[in-house]
Amino acid sequence: MTARPLHITNATLVTWGAEPRLLSDHALRVVDGRIAEIGPARAMKDAHPGDEVVDARGQLLMPGNICAHTHFYGAFARGMAIPGDAPKDFPDILVRLWWKLDRALSMDDVRSSAEIFMVDAIRNGTTTLIDHHASPNALEGSLDVIADVVDQAGLRACLCYEVTDRDGEAKMRAGIAENVRFLKRAPGLAGGRLAAAFGLHASLSLSEASLEACRAAAPADTAFHVHVAEHESDEYDSLKRSGLRVVDRLHKHGLLGRRSIAAHCVHVDLAEAALLKETGTTVTHQARSNMNNAVGAADIEGLSRLGVRVCLGTDGFSHAMWDEWKAAYLLHKAQHRDPRRANGSLIAQMGVANNAALAEQFFPGARLGELTVGGQADLILVDYHAPTPLSAGNLPWHILFGFGAQMVTMTMVAGRILMRDRQLVGLDEAAIAARARALAARTWERYWG
Repeated sequence: MTARPLHITNATLVTWGAEPRLLSDHALRVVDGRIAEIGPARAMKDAHPGDEVVDARGQLLMPGNICAHTHFYGAFARGMAIPGDAPKDFPDILVRLWWKLDRALSMDDVRSSAEIFMVDAIRNGTTTLIDHHASPNALEGSLDVIADVVDQAGLRACLCYEVTDRDGEAKMRAGIAENVRFLKRAPGLAGGRLAAAFGLHASLSLSEASLEACRAAAPADTAFHVHVAEHESDEYDSLKRSGLRVVDRLHKHGLLGRRSIAAHCVHVDLAEAALLKETGTTVTHQARSNMNNAVGAADIEGLSRLGVRVCLGTDGFSHAMWDEWKAAYLLHKAQHRDPRRANGSLIAQMGVANNAALAEQFFPGARLGELTVGGQADLILVDYHAPTPLSAGNLPWHILFGFGAQMVTMTMVAGRILMRDRQLVGLDEAAIAARARALAARTWERYWG
């Protein structure tokens, strides 16, 4: 059944796009999941008296946020203690936290972790997510389980499975098979709200033979999603294995390109940056994670000046994308002891236009991240009443210094309302959290065991 046309009225529209505008006392009409019309509130009311109406009561109506790199499976790490002394560096964190946790996950845990992050995304106004999954003891069919959760929640997501050698050749090949199977299945799922990439963990956990096997198994024009030089150890490992730095090694195996994602890139050198630009590979920046793991800060300004598309992800932190904006804005100032670094305009470019351009690679024709006729109705209402003059020019600084996730009152994807007046629609948050608590307790026992 086709949904009744709906229009959101009495809003200030934040259009984003190539020429961002703020349109006060406007309305936006949604028909069949897309933006059908934008105009003054009174004119819209008169023209479409039969529409369902959502009264924004003066709130900001904006495109939903997009997350360029995340890990749903990390939900069960929240509040979990790591036995023994605190990890001394990022490789220690990988071995003692993440590689033990992902091995402890059951298929029920995979489902529950994804459910937790669906609630988190909806509450934070994040409507599109690019996920990177790992669960070596619940591997086959894991992307189907996550896809089912995304579909039920109503969000938009691109999924992949992390191929790695660390659990043996059989599971490395099973990871390849999971990616290839889901790449074939994803088109058309959830009414077009699901897409697929080919996941790889990182150069440091993949042999030459494994990298070649990934490339050989992938269909033409596949998007690869891989962690790159998050820590110096990735570069040193690559040099030892191949005599090449990480980006050069991945390029040798044909894993870079205009649809591929290189997450982090904290320790790439100038030649690697140039190769990322030459191949059209997207870099994602996760400031909160980088600070938490004490790995340093990627040269987002230099990469951007070179022409590399740099996006913003969360790396499994909460999907409060404006918190990620703030962390990126502040990290580079502190790192360089220079308040001029990481200008708010750059952060906005990364978080809005660049994230939208990346997402549209996986959802061609969707027109995400912009309020424009014909675009997807992936929308949020934000209860922000500016205490100082607000314009398209100074909006990034209002977001950086004034916005909070608690201000999101409505979240919509493809014309379907997932949260209205801060109440979730279709998801039982209390039941999801209770189920997760029970499962996580048993997962922690396996982790500690």
